Amino acid sequence: MVNKWDLRGKISASVYRKRVLSKLNEGVFTPKELEKDLNIKMSHVSRTLTELQKLNLIECLTPALRKGRQYRITKQGEKILKEVEKLNKK
Repeated sequence: MVNKWDLRGKISASVYRKRVLSKLNEGVFTPKELEKDLNIKMSHVSRTLTELQKLNLIECLTPALRKGRQYRITKQGEKILKEVEKLNKK
């Protein structure tokens, strides 16, 4: 299991991870919606979603779908995002 300090560092170290996690904090989105809303290439969106999912910061609500998968932030993801945002305000 990854501790919260490692998670904070992992999110802080990547603009993509931070932006995707922040966007998912607003609601449920597909990779295509994230690509469009954040103006990030799909390859970066896909890789970032995989990384965040492995860290249990987000979850896929429709894993059986090949296209149009729906993602949302987890409770742990919300906590880590709040800590990262608090650090950035300092």
